[in-house]
Amino acid sequence: MIRVLRWLSPRETPSPAPPRAPNIPPELLQRVRAIEIRARRLVDDLFLGEYHAVFRGRGIEFDELRPYVPGDDVRSIDWKALARTGEPLIRRYREDRDLTVIFVVDVSASQLAGALPRTKADLTAEICAVLALAAIRNKDRVGLLLFASKPERYVRAASGRQHVLRVVREVLWAAPSTRGTDVGAALEYLAGVQKRRATVFLLSDFLTTGYERQFRAASRKHDIIAVRVREPLDEELPDAGVVTLADAETGLPVEVDTSSPDVREAYAAHVRELDGERRFLFGSLGVDEIGVTVGEDYVPGLLRFFKKRARGAA
Repeated sequence: MIRVLRWLSPRETPSPAPPRAPNIPPELLQRVRAIEIRARRLVDDLFLGEYHAVFRGRGIEFDELRPYVPGDDVRSIDWKALARTGEPLIRRYREDRDLTVIFVVDVSASQLAGALPRTKADLTAEICAVLALAAIRNKDRVGLLLFASKPERYVRAASGRQHVLRVVREVLWAAPSTRGTDVGAALEYLAGVQKRRATVFLLSDFLTTGYERQFRAASRKHDIIAVRVREPLDEELPDAGVVTLADAETGLPVEVDTSSPDVREAYAAHVRELDGERRFLFGSLGVDEIGVTVGEDYVPGLLRFFKKRARGAA
């Protein structure tokens, strides 16, 4: 397993989680509020229609009969009602959404690793906010599973703006008891708590291995969308001479000569190998992947995903 490094600077199975105690730091509430404002604007301007077009409900169900008016499609006339009443009536239907969206979020120590002021955890929280707001606007329910070396916190699916804010807060305020990353354990736990089919957004840097079996099983039951959240340091080391780095998931210091092309290439090659194995797995299962990077605009990547999904659903 690759160990993600960070620059040194000054700077058992969970049960469903009850709401946390109200002693939330004011600065955290400010961050949640800022994320909500930006997410709401993006949903209103860009993603609401795209989401509804891609994530349809289970079907349609009968709503009501109403009088026919010129211009209505005659194929919608209820002929039995016409024979019974002598009046042409139109059958109206509504979409039976009944969708559950689960965010399975990596909160291992590597999510705070990197050389930029913003972290992968910050970006992950904002993407969750955008997708969760789009979901509840479409009357879907939203749930959350946080994981590190094991499942850490589970929030049952619910609807409403306050629930979305809680999801964002939980991601930002995560305090896992473990530091590593076990995607397989998270998916295994999800299989036990989410019996019905759900749309699952799995957010991680995917700098790990050993989850193929659980991923295959989960993809047969749920619609999984992988969101790969990376920081530039995840994929290549800068040429900065001999530096002391820390293993993000053990805390152990490591001295690395980043001026060596061989060292930098070995680091990048290992990440490329992991990425190649992951892409093969996801491709063989038809799983969509969205790639986002800290410090870059994630909106184009999300829009490309929605447009691709919309073409596939057409």
